[in-house]
Amino acid sequence: MTNRERMHCGMLYYPSGDDVMTEQLECLDKLYDFNQTRPSELDKRAEMLKEMFAEIGEDCYIEPPFHANWGGKHVHFGKGVYANFNLTMVDDTHIYVGDYTMFGPNVTVATAGHPINPELRSKAYQYNMPVHIGKNCWLGAGVVVLPGVTIGDNTVIGAGSIVTKDIPSNVVAVGNPCKVLREIGEHDRVFYYKDKKIDEEILKLIEGENE
Repeated sequence: MTNRERMHCGMLYYPSGDDVMTEQLECLDKLYDFNQTRPSELDKRAEMLKEMFAEIGEDCYIEPPFHANWGGKHVHFGKGVYANFNLTMVDDTHIYVGDYTMFGPNVTVATAGHPINPELRSKAYQYNMPVHIGKNCWLGAGVVVLPGVTIGDNTVIGAGSIVTKDIPSNVVAVGNPCKVLREIGEHDRVFYYKDKKIDEEILKLIEGENE
């Protein structure tokens, strides 16, 4: 089995093998070009992302600089995904992100891990586990998602959280390690921040879209 094949099945492999590095460098060249685009070149950026990513839906936006081990080659975005600057996708294997999910600044999503055994680490062996992030999630600034994690739909991950284990749908979760703080409920249908109420006009618009 080649290193390229071992990358995607959770096995230990040597990431600097010739069968991996040549293809990876081609992806990183495309990533470099994306990060050099001008702010006004929105259409160009959108076309480049279609070439760089495994899948990317309509109306996605990534604010450069964007960082990825494979330039997004193993990243699957739904539609309407938004990422603020310094999104880091350690995409040594596949990362799946659902429609309308949002990433704050400096978020890291990592699939790569290194063995605890120091002798294996000294030889640069690693393994990869896929990450799944659901639809309509919000990951706040500085969130880190570790290999193998699944985050459910509509969930909010508080800024600075380190997500080490699966988080269910429809919750607010925070901390290091990240844990569920509460469910998203009726209060959140009325208030958007502390005692700040959602405007009636916006509520009516949302209710109309959901009918």
